[in-house]
Amino acid sequence: MSKDSSDIIYGLHAVRHALSQSPESILEIWVQDDKKGSKAMLELLEAASGVPVQYAPRNELDKLAGYGRHQGIVIRQQMEKRATATADLEDLLVNAYMTFPLFLVLDGVQDPHNLGACLRTADAVGVSAVILPKDRAVGVNATVRKVASGAAENLTVIEVSNLARALRQMKAAGVWVVGTSDQAELSLYDADLNRPLALVMGAEGSGIRENTRVNCDLLVNIPMQGIVESLNVSVATGVCLYEALRQRRGGA
Repeated sequence: MSKDSSDIIYGLHAVRHALSQSPESILEIWVQDDKKGSKAMLELLEAASGVPVQYAPRNELDKLAGYGRHQGIVIRQQMEKRATATADLEDLLVNAYMTFPLFLVLDGVQDPHNLGACLRTADAVGVSAVILPKDRAVGVNATVRKVASGAAENLTVIEVSNLARALRQMKAAGVWVVGTSDQAELSLYDADLNRPLALVMGAEGSGIRENTRVNCDLLVNIPMQGIVESLNVSVATGVCLYEALRQRRGGA
């Protein structure tokens, strides 16, 4: 099977989630030979009954997992055939005022650990979809899935070829696009986030790009009280998403 039609997932939690959500998509399992008798491994293998299992030394699993922390198990999973990104986004924008969506837009996040952490928080908050640019950004790879601990499989993640155009689509559908910037004058906590909303977070270090910035309805900052000038993008994403959730749940 070609690499384009399957994906590598590793780590106990990520594999457990894959087995619980779509066991029919699991194609192969590799287990570290000196861990095959552990309770956690036996439970996973029982859940994966019927899937071909190969036992191998740790160095082989290291290579399969790209030297990520695989905890002794790696699987190959059939990738879902998804509709085009444009069609998916258009579907989500139908009757936006009625569905009251909350989108997370990540403008050029490069670090897979940061992206995985952002996805994990997005899932916890109940984000409608995560929007990513196809270029100059990390995709949802095995490391991202591992860090996300099942969130990558549970979330709707849409990759778009033109992020600025996607933002304009959202605005035309009545979604309020709020970008984050250290230079913004308005505090996150003074912005009205209780509406159909897209929160735009920038890349590590550089923040949101100018072409993204000009397509935002509003820019906000996260107040900083100490000596550090900015937060890690995954931490900042958590702060912003939970403030949006607080307001949307009627928080004062």
